[in-house]
Amino acid sequence: MGKVKNRWLIAASAVGVHISIGSAYAWSVFTNPMVAQYGWETTEISLAFSIAIFMLGFSAAFMGRFVEKQGPRRSAMLAAIFFSIGVAGSGLATAFESLFLLYLFYGVIGGIGLGIGYIAPVSTLVKWFPDRRGLATGLAIMGFGFAALLSGPAAAALINMVGISSTFYVLGAVYFIVMTLAAQYLSPPPEGWAPKGFKESEQNGTRKIKVDLSQLTANEAIKTRRFWMLWCMLFLNVTCGIAVIAVASPMAQDIAGMTPIAAAAMVGIMGLFNGGGRLGWAALSDYIGRPNVYTTFFVLQIISFFMLPFAANGILFQLLIFTILTCYGGGFASIPAYIGDLFGTKQLGAIHGYILTAWAVAGVVGPILLSLIYDSTNSYNLTMMIFGIFFIIAFAISIWIRADINRLRNAQQSATQKLGAAVTK
Repeated sequence: MGKVKNRWLIAASAVGVHISIGSAYAWSVFTNPMVAQYGWETTEISLAFSIAIFMLGFSAAFMGRFVEKQGPRRSAMLAAIFFSIGVAGSGLATAFESLFLLYLFYGVIGGIGLGIGYIAPVSTLVKWFPDRRGLATGLAIMGFGFAALLSGPAAAALINMVGISSTFYVLGAVYFIVMTLAAQYLSPPPEGWAPKGFKESEQNGTRKIKVDLSQLTANEAIKTRRFWMLWCMLFLNVTCGIAVIAVASPMAQDIAGMTPIAAAAMVGIMGLFNGGGRLGWAALSDYIGRPNVYTTFFVLQIISFFMLPFAANGILFQLLIFTILTCYGGGFASIPAYIGDLFGTKQLGAIHGYILTAWAVAGVVGPILLSLIYDSTNSYNLTMMIFGIFFIIAFAISIWIRADINRLRNAQQSATQKLGAAVTK
Protein backbone atom coordinates (compact mmCIF):
# COMPACT_ATOMS: atom_id res chain seq x y z
CA MET A 1 0.00 0.00 0.00
CA GLY A 2 1.39 3.41 -0.96
CA LYS A 3 1.43 6.45 1.24
CA VAL A 4 -2.05 7.25 2.51
CA LYS A 5 -3.20 10.84 2.05
CA ASN A 6 -3.86 13.11 5.01
CA ARG A 7 -7.60 13.10 5.61
CA TRP A 8 -7.55 16.64 7.03
CA LEU A 9 -6.04 17.87 3.76
CA ILE A 10 -8.83 16.00 1.98
CA ALA A 11 -11.27 18.00 4.13
CA ALA A 12 -9.40 21.23 3.33
CA SER A 13 -9.64 20.44 -0.39
CA ALA A 14 -13.39 19.91 -0.01
CA VAL A 15 -13.63 23.31 1.67
CA GLY A 16 -11.75 24.81 -1.30
CA VAL A 17 -14.38 23.48 -3.70
CA HIS A 18 -17.31 24.56 -1.53
CA ILE A 19 -15.97 28.01 -0.72
CA SER A 20 -15.69 28.65 -4.48
CA ILE A 21 -19.17 27.51 -5.47
CA GLY A 22 -20.65 29.06 -2.31
CA SER A 23 -19.86 32.46 -3.82
CA ALA A 24 -23.30 32.09 -5.42
CA TYR A 25 -24.71 33.34 -2.10
CA ALA A 26 -23.08 36.71 -2.84
CA TRP A 27 -25.10 37.16 -6.04
CA SER A 28 -27.01 40.11 -4.56
CA VAL A 29 -23.78 42.16 -4.68
CA PHE A 30 -24.29 42.42 -8.45
CA THR A 31 -27.95 43.47 -8.26
CA ASN A 32 -27.72 47.25 -7.73
CA PRO A 33 -24.79 47.77 -10.15
CA MET A 34 -26.69 45.86 -12.86
CA VAL A 35 -29.87 47.82 -12.23
CA ALA A 36 -27.93 51.09 -12.47
CA GLN A 37 -25.88 50.17 -15.56
CA TYR A 38 -28.29 48.09 -17.65
CA GLY A 39 -31.70 49.20 -16.38
CA TRP A 40 -32.79 45.62 -15.63
CA GLU A 41 -35.42 44.92 -12.98
CA THR A 42 -34.32 43.45 -9.64
CA THR A 43 -36.59 40.44 -10.19
CA GLU A 44 -35.03 39.81 -13.60
CA ILE A 45 -31.55 39.78 -12.07
CA SER A 46 -32.63 37.61 -9.13
CA LEU A 47 -34.02 35.04 -11.55
CA ALA A 48 -30.47 34.11 -12.59
CA PHE A 49 -29.74 33.09 -8.98
CA SER A 50 -33.05 31.19 -8.71
CA ILE A 51 -32.27 29.24 -11.89
CA ALA A 52 -28.78 28.42 -10.54
CA ILE A 53 -30.19 27.02 -7.27
CA PHE A 54 -32.83 25.05 -9.16
CA MET A 55 -30.14 23.60 -11.45
CA LEU A 56 -27.97 22.84 -8.41
CA GLY A 57 -30.59 20.50 -6.99
CA PHE A 58 -31.44 18.69 -10.18
CA SER A 59 -27.91 18.46 -11.59
CA ALA A 60 -26.83 16.98 -8.23
CA ALA A 61 -29.53 14.34 -8.68
CA PHE A 62 -28.71 13.55 -12.31
CA MET A 63 -24.91 13.64 -11.83
CA GLY A 64 -24.79 11.68 -8.57
CA ARG A 65 -24.02 8.43 -10.39
CA PHE A 66 -21.26 10.15 -12.37
CA VAL A 67 -19.68 11.33 -9.11
CA GLU A 68 -19.78 7.80 -7.66
CA LYS A 69 -18.40 6.20 -10.83
CA GLN A 70 -15.71 8.74 -11.76
CA GLY A 71 -14.62 9.69 -8.25
CA PRO A 72 -14.21 13.04 -6.49
CA ARG A 73 -11.21 14.38 -8.43
CA ARG A 74 -12.74 14.12 -11.90
CA SER A 75 -16.10 15.25 -10.60
CA ALA A 76 -14.62 18.32 -8.89
CA MET A 77 -12.72 19.13 -12.09
CA LEU A 78 -15.94 18.93 -14.10
CA ALA A 79 -17.57 21.22 -11.53
CA ALA A 80 -14.67 23.66 -11.89
CA ILE A 81 -15.11 23.77 -15.67
CA PHE A 82 -18.88 24.29 -15.56
CA PHE A 83 -18.89 26.79 -12.70
CA SER A 84 -15.99 28.91 -14.00
CA ILE A 85 -17.50 28.99 -17.51
CA GLY A 86 -20.81 30.00 -15.95
CA VAL A 87 -19.24 32.86 -14.01
CA ALA A 88 -16.91 34.06 -16.79
CA GLY A 89 -19.74 33.67 -19.32
CA SER A 90 -21.81 36.01 -17.17
CA GLY A 91 -19.20 38.64 -18.01
CA LEU A 92 -19.90 38.02 -21.70
CA ALA A 93 -23.65 38.22 -21.00
CA THR A 94 -23.31 41.60 -19.29
CA ALA A 95 -20.98 42.87 -22.01
CA PHE A 96 -23.74 42.10 -24.54
CA GLU A 97 -26.39 43.27 -22.05
CA SER A 98 -28.28 40.02 -22.60
CA LEU A 99 -30.48 38.60 -19.83
CA PHE A 100 -30.93 35.40 -21.85
CA LEU A 101 -27.16 34.80 -21.87
CA LEU A 102 -27.02 35.61 -18.15
CA TYR A 103 -29.65 32.96 -17.43
CA LEU A 104 -27.85 30.50 -19.70
CA PHE A 105 -24.35 31.03 -18.30
CA TYR A 106 -24.90 31.81 -14.62
CA GLY A 107 -28.23 30.02 -14.16
CA VAL A 108 -27.92 26.86 -16.25
CA ILE A 109 -24.18 26.25 -16.84
CA GLY A 110 -23.04 27.70 -13.52
CA GLY A 111 -25.90 25.90 -11.75
CA ILE A 112 -24.75 22.54 -13.13
CA GLY A 113 -21.29 23.30 -11.78
CA LEU A 114 -22.83 24.14 -8.41
CA GLY A 115 -24.64 20.80 -8.23
CA ILE A 116 -21.67 18.65 -9.18
CA GLY A 117 -19.30 20.62 -6.96
CA TYR A 118 -21.65 20.44 -3.99
CA ILE A 119 -21.85 16.63 -3.89
CA ALA A 120 -18.40 15.75 -5.33
CA PRO A 121 -16.40 15.78 -2.03
CA VAL A 122 -19.16 14.69 0.36
CA SER A 123 -19.26 10.90 -0.05
CA THR A 124 -15.45 10.88 0.01
CA LEU A 125 -15.37 12.81 3.28
CA VAL A 126 -17.82 10.38 4.89
CA LYS A 127 -15.48 7.50 3.96
CA TRP A 128 -12.39 9.30 5.30
CA PHE A 129 -14.13 10.21 8.58
CA PRO A 130 -16.13 7.17 9.77
CA ASP A 131 -15.53 8.40 13.31
CA ARG A 132 -16.55 12.04 12.65
CA ARG A 133 -18.94 12.05 9.73
CA GLY A 134 -20.84 15.11 10.89
CA LEU A 135 -17.73 17.19 11.56
CA ALA A 136 -16.17 16.35 8.19
CA THR A 137 -19.22 17.11 6.06
CA GLY A 138 -19.98 20.12 8.25
CA LEU A 139 -16.54 21.58 7.49
CA ALA A 140 -17.06 21.41 3.73
CA ILE A 141 -20.64 22.63 3.74
CA MET A 142 -19.68 25.38 6.20
CA GLY A 143 -17.37 26.62 3.44
CA PHE A 144 -20.40 26.94 1.17
CA GLY A 145 -22.27 28.95 3.82
CA PHE A 146 -19.36 31.25 4.70
CA ALA A 147 -18.23 31.86 1.10
CA ALA A 148 -20.29 35.02 0.68
CA LEU A 149 -18.35 36.68 3.51
CA LEU A 150 -15.23 36.48 1.30
CA SER A 151 -16.59 36.69 -2.23
CA GLY A 152 -19.14 39.44 -1.50
CA PRO A 153 -16.64 42.16 -0.49
CA ALA A 154 -14.17 40.97 -3.14
CA ALA A 155 -16.78 41.21 -5.90
CA ALA A 156 -17.96 44.62 -4.68
CA ALA A 157 -14.38 45.97 -4.71
CA LEU A 158 -13.71 44.55 -8.18
CA ILE A 159 -16.91 46.06 -9.60
CA ASN A 160 -15.75 49.49 -8.43
CA MET A 161 -12.27 48.98 -9.88
CA VAL A 162 -12.79 47.17 -13.20
CA GLY A 163 -16.55 47.09 -13.85
CA ILE A 164 -19.18 44.34 -13.85
CA SER A 165 -18.09 42.30 -16.89
CA SER A 166 -14.40 42.24 -15.96
CA THR A 167 -15.33 41.24 -12.39
CA PHE A 168 -17.03 38.12 -13.74
CA TYR A 169 -13.98 37.31 -15.88
CA VAL A 170 -11.59 37.67 -12.93
CA LEU A 171 -13.78 35.68 -10.54
CA GLY A 172 -14.32 32.93 -13.10
CA ALA A 173 -10.54 32.54 -13.47
CA VAL A 174 -9.95 32.59 -9.70
CA TYR A 175 -12.64 29.99 -8.99
CA PHE A 176 -11.25 27.74 -11.73
CA ILE A 177 -7.74 27.88 -10.26
CA VAL A 178 -8.89 27.27 -6.65
CA MET A 179 -11.23 24.41 -7.58
CA THR A 180 -8.67 22.78 -9.89
CA LEU A 181 -5.98 22.83 -7.19
CA ALA A 182 -8.43 21.50 -4.58
CA ALA A 183 -9.64 18.73 -6.91
CA GLN A 184 -6.14 17.28 -7.37
CA TYR A 185 -5.92 16.07 -3.76
CA LEU A 186 -9.42 14.64 -3.55
CA SER A 187 -9.60 10.84 -3.61
CA PRO A 188 -11.36 8.06 -1.70
CA PRO A 189 -9.44 6.19 1.01
CA PRO A 190 -7.73 2.87 0.15
CA GLU A 191 -9.85 -0.26 0.41
CA GLY A 192 -10.17 -1.36 4.04
CA TRP A 193 -8.59 1.83 5.41
CA ALA A 194 -9.60 3.13 8.84
CA PRO A 195 -8.26 5.99 11.00
CA LYS A 196 -5.44 5.11 13.39
CA GLY A 197 -6.80 3.33 16.44
CA PHE A 198 -10.34 3.18 15.03
CA LYS A 199 -10.60 -0.61 14.67
CA GLU A 200 -8.61 -1.24 17.85
CA SER A 201 -10.88 0.98 19.94
CA GLU A 202 -13.90 -0.84 18.51
CA GLN A 203 -12.43 -4.24 19.33
CA ASN A 204 -11.40 -3.40 22.90
CA GLY A 205 -14.73 -1.73 23.60
CA THR A 206 -13.45 1.81 24.26
CA ARG A 207 -15.42 3.10 21.28
CA LYS A 208 -18.85 1.83 20.26
CA ILE A 209 -19.19 2.06 16.49
CA LYS A 210 -22.75 2.23 15.23
CA VAL A 211 -23.13 0.10 12.11
CA ASP A 212 -24.89 1.71 9.14
CA LEU A 213 -28.52 0.67 8.94
CA SER A 214 -28.04 -0.65 5.40
CA GLN A 215 -25.85 -0.50 2.30
CA LEU A 216 -28.18 0.50 -0.54
CA THR A 217 -27.80 1.78 -4.07
CA ALA A 218 -29.48 5.04 -5.02
CA ASN A 219 -32.28 3.20 -6.82
CA GLU A 220 -32.89 1.02 -3.77
CA ALA A 221 -32.79 3.99 -1.39
CA ILE A 222 -35.47 6.02 -3.18
CA LYS A 223 -37.86 3.08 -2.83
CA THR A 224 -37.69 3.26 0.96
CA ARG A 225 -39.99 5.26 3.21
CA ARG A 226 -37.11 6.75 5.18
CA PHE A 227 -35.63 8.35 2.02
CA TRP A 228 -38.82 10.33 1.48
CA MET A 229 -38.96 11.23 5.18
CA LEU A 230 -35.48 12.76 4.86
CA TRP A 231 -36.55 14.52 1.66
CA CYS A 232 -39.62 16.04 3.33
CA MET A 233 -37.66 17.17 6.40
CA LEU A 234 -35.05 18.92 4.26
CA PHE A 235 -37.74 20.41 2.01
CA LEU A 236 -39.68 21.92 4.94
CA ASN A 237 -36.51 23.19 6.63
CA VAL A 238 -35.25 24.89 3.45
CA THR A 239 -38.65 26.23 2.32
CA CYS A 240 -39.12 28.19 5.53
CA GLY A 241 -35.48 29.15 6.00
CA ILE A 242 -34.88 30.44 2.48
CA ALA A 243 -38.13 32.44 2.61
CA VAL A 244 -36.99 34.15 5.81
CA ILE A 245 -33.58 34.92 4.26
CA ALA A 246 -35.35 36.54 1.29
CA VAL A 247 -37.34 39.01 3.43
CA ALA A 248 -35.30 39.27 6.65
CA SER A 249 -34.60 43.00 6.31
CA PRO A 250 -38.13 44.27 5.54
CA MET A 251 -39.59 41.86 8.10
CA ALA A 252 -37.25 43.22 10.81
CA GLN A 253 -38.40 46.75 10.02
CA ASP A 254 -42.08 45.75 9.90
CA ILE A 255 -42.28 43.55 13.02
CA ALA A 256 -39.50 44.81 15.29
CA GLY A 257 -39.36 48.42 14.10
CA MET A 258 -35.65 48.19 13.29
CA THR A 259 -34.06 50.89 11.17
CA PRO A 260 -32.95 50.00 7.62
CA ILE A 261 -29.29 50.25 8.70
CA ALA A 262 -29.82 47.96 11.72
CA ALA A 263 -31.77 45.50 9.58
CA ALA A 264 -28.98 45.47 6.96
CA ALA A 265 -26.42 44.77 9.70
CA MET A 266 -28.59 41.89 10.93
CA VAL A 267 -28.64 40.41 7.41
CA GLY A 268 -24.83 40.46 7.34
CA ILE A 269 -24.61 38.70 10.71
CA MET A 270 -27.12 36.09 9.52
CA GLY A 271 -24.40 34.70 7.24
CA LEU A 272 -22.24 33.94 10.28
CA PHE A 273 -25.01 31.97 11.94
CA ASN A 274 -25.84 30.17 8.70
CA GLY A 275 -22.21 29.09 8.27
CA GLY A 276 -21.59 28.48 11.98
CA GLY A 277 -24.72 26.35 12.24
CA ARG A 278 -23.43 24.12 9.45
CA LEU A 279 -20.31 23.20 11.39
CA GLY A 280 -21.73 23.35 14.92
CA TRP A 281 -24.84 21.22 14.42
CA ALA A 282 -23.07 18.72 12.14
CA ALA A 283 -20.25 18.24 14.67
CA LEU A 284 -22.77 17.90 17.52
CA SER A 285 -24.59 15.20 15.53
CA ASP A 286 -21.54 12.95 15.92
CA TYR A 287 -22.21 12.89 19.67
CA ILE A 288 -25.99 13.01 20.04
CA GLY A 289 -26.95 11.38 16.73
CA ARG A 290 -28.52 12.73 13.56
CA PRO A 291 -32.14 11.91 14.56
CA ASN A 292 -31.76 13.93 17.78
CA VAL A 293 -30.27 16.88 15.90
CA TYR A 294 -33.14 17.03 13.43
CA THR A 295 -35.78 16.75 16.14
CA THR A 296 -34.04 19.60 17.98
CA PHE A 297 -34.05 21.72 14.79
CA PHE A 298 -37.79 21.42 14.49
CA VAL A 299 -38.56 22.06 18.17
CA LEU A 300 -36.45 25.24 18.11
CA GLN A 301 -38.08 26.45 14.90
CA ILE A 302 -41.63 25.72 16.04
CA ILE A 303 -40.94 28.02 19.00
CA SER A 304 -39.12 30.62 16.87
CA PHE A 305 -41.71 30.91 14.09
CA PHE A 306 -44.67 31.15 16.46
CA MET A 307 -42.85 33.84 18.48
CA LEU A 308 -41.63 35.92 15.50
CA PRO A 309 -44.91 37.80 14.83
CA PHE A 310 -44.89 39.04 18.45
CA ALA A 311 -41.15 39.84 18.68
CA ALA A 312 -41.49 43.64 18.77
CA ASN A 313 -38.16 43.88 20.60
CA GLY A 314 -35.23 44.12 18.15
CA ILE A 315 -32.88 41.93 20.23
CA LEU A 316 -35.48 39.16 20.65
CA PHE A 317 -36.35 39.31 16.96
CA GLN A 318 -32.70 38.89 15.97
CA LEU A 319 -32.16 36.01 18.41
CA LEU A 320 -35.10 34.17 16.84
CA ILE A 321 -33.85 34.86 13.30
CA PHE A 322 -30.32 33.72 14.17
CA THR A 323 -31.71 30.53 15.73
CA ILE A 324 -33.63 29.80 12.53
CA LEU A 325 -30.51 30.43 10.43
CA THR A 326 -28.35 28.01 12.46
CA CYS A 327 -30.99 25.30 11.96
CA TYR A 328 -31.26 26.17 8.26
CA GLY A 329 -27.50 25.76 7.77
CA GLY A 330 -27.29 22.77 10.10
CA GLY A 331 -29.94 20.96 8.08
CA PHE A 332 -27.74 21.05 4.97
CA ALA A 333 -24.59 19.98 6.79
CA SER A 334 -26.11 17.12 8.78
CA ILE A 335 -27.98 15.47 5.90
CA PRO A 336 -24.98 13.73 4.23
CA ALA A 337 -24.00 12.00 7.49
CA TYR A 338 -27.65 11.08 8.09
CA ILE A 339 -27.76 9.53 4.61
CA GLY A 340 -24.62 7.52 5.43
CA ASP A 341 -26.16 6.28 8.69
CA LEU A 342 -29.36 5.11 6.95
CA PHE A 343 -28.17 3.97 3.52
CA GLY A 344 -24.42 3.39 3.87
CA THR A 345 -21.62 4.74 1.70
CA LYS A 346 -22.03 2.52 -1.38
CA GLN A 347 -23.68 5.30 -3.43
CA LEU A 348 -23.88 8.13 -0.91
CA GLY A 349 -23.11 10.83 -3.50
CA ALA A 350 -25.95 9.70 -5.76
CA ILE A 351 -28.42 9.46 -2.87
CA HIS A 352 -27.32 12.89 -1.63
CA GLY A 353 -27.96 14.25 -5.11
CA TYR A 354 -31.50 12.88 -5.11
CA ILE A 355 -32.15 14.36 -1.66
CA LEU A 356 -30.96 17.79 -2.85
CA THR A 357 -33.90 18.03 -5.25
CA ALA A 358 -35.73 19.07 -2.07
CA TRP A 359 -33.50 22.19 -2.04
CA ALA A 360 -34.26 22.93 -5.69
CA VAL A 361 -38.02 22.73 -5.15
CA ALA A 362 -37.91 24.59 -1.81
CA GLY A 363 -35.85 27.40 -3.35
CA VAL A 364 -38.77 28.10 -5.66
CA VAL A 365 -41.67 27.32 -3.30
CA GLY A 366 -40.47 29.21 -0.20
CA PRO A 367 -40.12 32.76 -1.55
CA ILE A 368 -43.20 32.41 -3.81
CA LEU A 369 -45.38 31.14 -0.94
CA LEU A 370 -44.24 33.95 1.33
CA SER A 371 -44.85 36.58 -1.37
CA LEU A 372 -48.34 35.27 -2.13
CA ILE A 373 -49.42 35.30 1.51
CA TYR A 374 -47.85 38.70 2.16
CA ASP A 375 -49.48 40.24 -0.92
CA SER A 376 -52.87 38.90 0.24
CA THR A 377 -52.59 39.97 3.91
CA ASN A 378 -49.99 42.77 3.80
CA SER A 379 -48.48 41.16 6.90
CA TYR A 380 -45.78 38.59 7.69
CA ASN A 381 -47.68 37.28 10.73
CA LEU A 382 -49.82 34.67 8.96
CA THR A 383 -46.81 33.41 6.98
CA MET A 384 -44.80 32.84 10.16
CA MET A 385 -47.73 30.97 11.71
CA ILE A 386 -48.03 28.75 8.61
CA PHE A 387 -44.31 28.05 8.71
CA GLY A 388 -44.68 27.13 12.40
CA ILE A 389 -47.32 24.58 11.37
CA PHE A 390 -44.93 23.27 8.69
CA PHE A 391 -42.39 22.60 11.43
CA ILE A 392 -44.95 20.75 13.53
CA ILE A 393 -45.34 18.46 10.50
CA ALA A 394 -41.54 18.20 10.18
CA PHE A 395 -41.29 17.36 13.91
CA ALA A 396 -43.87 14.58 13.46
CA ILE A 397 -41.87 13.17 10.53
CA SER A 398 -38.67 13.27 12.63
CA ILE A 399 -40.40 11.19 15.31
CA TRP A 400 -41.76 8.80 12.67
CA ILE A 401 -38.33 8.22 11.09
CA ARG A 402 -36.84 7.55 14.55
CA ALA A 403 -39.46 4.85 15.12
CA ASP A 404 -38.69 3.41 11.69
CA ILE A 405 -34.94 3.37 12.43
CA ASN A 406 -35.48 1.68 15.81
CA ARG A 407 -37.70 -0.96 14.21
CA LEU A 408 -35.10 -1.73 11.55
CA ARG A 409 -32.23 -1.80 14.07
CA ASN A 410 -34.15 -4.20 16.30
CA ALA A 411 -34.82 -6.46 13.31
CA GLN A 412 -31.12 -6.21 12.39
CA GLN A 413 -30.02 -7.17 15.92
CA SER A 414 -32.52 -10.00 16.07
CA ALA A 415 -31.24 -11.42 12.77
CA THR A 416 -27.63 -11.15 14.02
CA GLN A 417 -28.47 -12.94 17.26
CA LYS A 418 -30.26 -15.74 15.38
CA LEU A 419 -27.28 -16.12 13.05
CA GLY A 420 -24.91 -16.24 16.02
CA ALA A 421 -27.04 -18.89 17.72
CA ALA A 422 -27.13 -20.98 14.53
CA VAL A 423 -23.33 -20.82 14.18
CA THR A 424 -22.87 -21.83 17.83
CA LYS A 425 -25.02 -24.92 17.30
